[in-house]
Amino acid sequence: MLVALSADGSRHLVSSNPPTSENPLGYHRLVGGGVDLGETHRAAIVREVDEELGAAILGLTYLGMIENIFRFNGELGHEIVALYAGILDPEPAAEGGTLTESDGSVAPVVWRPVDDADVDVPLYPREANEWIRDAVARSGDLLRLTSSSPCQCRR
Repeated sequence: MLVALSADGSRHLVSSNPPTSENPLGYHRLVGGGVDLGETHRAAIVREVDEELGAAILGLTYLGMIENIFRFNGELGHEIVALYAGILDPEPAAEGGTLTESDGSVAPVVWRPVDDADVDVPLYPREANEWIRDAVARSGDLLRLTSSSPCQCRR
């Protein structure tokens, strides 16, 4: 999954998802999806972002792995998430953006503040918040971290 930063590094792109039994206000989820058989997680994030948003990733930077155990409408779920940061090219619009899921459905995307203490809608995977805050603390800001990586990644 990708912490897709805005050009100024103050926000990141997330999908906006409808309410669930656990989240009556809905929830935000980092962009990106699953790894196909025989594919590396780095190649998967590049492919998923291209498929979902039609974008390349500038400064693709690996942050780490997250084990996410969760409930979705009462059902137990479990995923292992490879977490990356980068900047999308082209950058989606400030409002009205969408992404296309693998099943063809369309989901709205919104720009969530990196400093999201005042945001009521939860971000998933929840543990990504810690990675985002730690990366900001280590580097001053995520934008500087990703701009130090020269990779422009597109399939």
